[in-house]
Amino acid sequence: MRTIQSAERVSQQDISDNYVFQRSLLAYHRAAELVGGNVLEIGTGSGYGISIISPHAKSFFTLDKFEPRVDLSGYSNVEFHKMVVPPLKGIASNSFDFVITFQVIEHIKDDFCFVREIYRVLKPGGKLIVSTPNKKMSLTRNPWHVREYTVDEFKNLIGSHFNQIDAQGVFGSDKVMEYYAKNKKSVENITRFDVLRLQYILPRWMLKIPYDILNRMNRRRLLVDNRKLTSTIAMDDYFFAPADDHCFDLYFIAEK
Repeated sequence: MRTIQSAERVSQQDISDNYVFQRSLLAYHRAAELVGGNVLEIGTGSGYGISIISPHAKSFFTLDKFEPRVDLSGYSNVEFHKMVVPPLKGIASNSFDFVITFQVIEHIKDDFCFVREIYRVLKPGGKLIVSTPNKKMSLTRNPWHVREYTVDEFKNLIGSHFNQIDAQGVFGSDKVMEYYAKNKKSVENITRFDVLRLQYILPRWMLKIPYDILNRMNRRRLLVDNRKLTSTIAMDDYFFAPADDHCFDLYFIAEK
């Protein structure tokens, strides 16, 4: 039996993931314009961000609870550590110039502790660059997420420790919005059978596998029906602007 790839870890090889993957790339390329010195990444994922960030860092310390399938032997300034967070065990306070963490915080149970730990390991004047889905644009409940945030909720969370916050959002072009509309219609065709709204009632653990199966099937169906649209979405079809209810991701830059 073939293992179904989790929709939570997008692949650059699977064209059905392209809509999400290009947005993920933008987060790293934007961060690469900002970072320098000692950089910590929380949430290595599959590791595609390493080649983007490492050339701009003096040292790049990246961690995840799973090891990435990336050969790090060619990166003299990159160090990977397997770790479940929070806390950031064994990491000294005031030791990093930048912390980047993309699409991670929504998975963390104690999100305030997570932010507190990031603040602790940043040097004075250091910056956090963090992204997370905008709850207002989610089409259904994602059981892999402990929670999602509105703009104001995320400002309150990050503002629990950081006073200076640049609250940006990731928005999409007309092409992206066309895909989003088709995706929304497709998801509604699936969730119309959930007349009891069980997705919002059942515990997360019960929904994870069904969600993954349906999400993967939905993305691949959209690819079959809209191959040109799906495959031609590029990183440049996404852009930054002040965060509001219509952005796909919240992308905050906060200074210690």
